[in-house]
Amino acid sequence: MKTYNVAVVGASGAVGEELFRVLEEVKFPVGNLLPLASARSAGEEIRFKGKTYKIEELTETVFEGRDIDIAFFSAGGNISAQYAKFAVEAGAVVIDNTSHFRMDPKVPLVVPEVNPEDIELWEDTGIIANPNCSTIQMVQLLKPLYDLYGGIKRVDVSTYQATSGAGKQGMEELVRQMQDFFAFRLSETECRAFSHQIALNVIPQIDKPQPNGYTKEEMKMVNETNKIMHSDFAVSATCVRVPVLRSHSEAITITFAEGVDVSVEAAREALANFENVKVIDDLEKNEYPMPITATDTDYTYVGRIRKDNFASNMLHLWGVADQVRVGAATNAVRIAQKWIKLEENA
Repeated sequence: MKTYNVAVVGASGAVGEELFRVLEEVKFPVGNLLPLASARSAGEEIRFKGKTYKIEELTETVFEGRDIDIAFFSAGGNISAQYAKFAVEAGAVVIDNTSHFRMDPKVPLVVPEVNPEDIELWEDTGIIANPNCSTIQMVQLLKPLYDLYGGIKRVDVSTYQATSGAGKQGMEELVRQMQDFFAFRLSETECRAFSHQIALNVIPQIDKPQPNGYTKEEMKMVNETNKIMHSDFAVSATCVRVPVLRSHSEAITITFAEGVDVSVEAAREALANFENVKVIDDLEKNEYPMPITATDTDYTYVGRIRKDNFASNMLHLWGVADQVRVGAATNAVRIAQKWIKLEENA
């Protein structure tokens, strides 16, 4: 089997660490591996397929002469903006996990189950963008229903986003604050990763406020959804941080065209038959997706599928996926797998 030389930028971060796990689990054909991070993390070691690799410092010249085929970037938008071009110039395809390139009209924004054909556009810039974690799991549920009913008129979504969305520091902050709670010193706890206490609380703001009253995270879901699905239906999002360590949940309301009479049974079947989606939906037996269902898996789970009481063209559902995997590392690896198939069939 042909192998591919792989670089991982952000090797010491939560998504970087998960990338190594996913690459190993799917038996990705890695030849040489180049883990990269900031000078602060350079020299640290990572384990991959039984071997130890030292993390090197990311610089403008580190890709030269390394014959890197695929470079995963997961170290923040500013890092991608500064260094991705050097990986491309050295001959690599960049799969970028940050928000920097997502809305660039020349850069494909890809969820492989939804718009794999867009991967072919990578040659324009040498870059393929990985969408926002919340967008990825939502469009995986929208796509089969969009196809079933010949389009979507509007989507309203409320997210329940785990602290993993803020990286290691977010998860660590929740754990630390819960420890402070049980030690009766929560009033003294520090808020670093989040603007408010996250333990025993929910925060109805993720990312910076925008002039229209939404947040940057919410507008990512709006704009990215339509780019991925090549559509123009209305999307409104309310993004909320919740005291969960890992895996994001979403309550989604989908409005179809006037005259459409939705069927819960048909919707369940379409979702169950869609790639990498699992239906768990039996309210009588207390069966539905939860963060603990999705954590450490590569599926998007869906349940609580129900028709609106007042509008025959409206469907409500509940979706959950592991933000670090499905929402980042796994999606990036799936893009790379599809890219390899394209290259080998060219």
